[in-house]
Amino acid sequence: MNDNKIQQYGDELYNALRNCSTVTPLTEREPEITLDDAYRISLKMLERRLADGEQIIGKKIGVTSKAVQNMLNVYQPDFGYLTDRMIYANGDEIKIEGQLIAPRAEGEIAFVLKRDLIGPGVTNAEVIAATECVMPCFEIIDSRIHDWKIKIQDTVADNASCGVFVLGDAARLPSEIDLTTCGMVMEKNGEIVATGAGAAALGSPVNCITWLANTLGLLGVPLKAGEVILSGSLVPLMPVAAGDHISVAVGGLGHCDVRFG
Repeated sequence: MNDNKIQQYGDELYNALRNCSTVTPLTEREPEITLDDAYRISLKMLERRLADGEQIIGKKIGVTSKAVQNMLNVYQPDFGYLTDRMIYANGDEIKIEGQLIAPRAEGEIAFVLKRDLIGPGVTNAEVIAATECVMPCFEIIDSRIHDWKIKIQDTVADNASCGVFVLGDAARLPSEIDLTTCGMVMEKNGEIVATGAGAAALGSPVNCITWLANTLGLLGVPLKAGEVILSGSLVPLMPVAAGDHISVAVGGLGHCDVRFG
């Protein structure tokens, strides 16, 4: 795809983000679009956001669990960027109107890094050693692609369908919790709606971080000390609307909850 089209679609997705609107799937308009094209488009969208004053504070991995892959018909992981305008604290209320389009919640484990990770060749042991702490979190995914009609190229171009994210209050050393077998329970409006475990995300959330470090390393992009890295959902994604209250509990780690206004 030529540079003009890459810029056009990057601008289109940026405007959709700012206007809380949707666009026709890129894969319908550009049947030959490649993953490389999609990542180039996502970077153009990111450039517009940074020029508008946003700052990168982390990265996210998406589509790591079979449940989410089956729901979205997307069958490989992807990644996107987190900025300082996307973060919420535990218990906050997120206003949907004017900010989100068709949000869905994913219960995840966030990694906060204390040193850089630069792939390729990063191992799981190096990920553990580079992690300051892990925290329960929500990623609220959202799509600027109309009606969630996405293929992998659509979601990649759209910053991996990221909306906002919420960090819980609890934080533990990664060595203090079994990140493979830890269980997760998600509640919506007081009722249990999903359960999962660390193994749901590529076998372990640590595997997800290792995958991201090595994938970005091939592009010359490090995971940086101080960044928050969202490791992918452990449960099926859950649609949310104004008035909903959702929470997740991770065994041995703690809780995260958020309300929607």
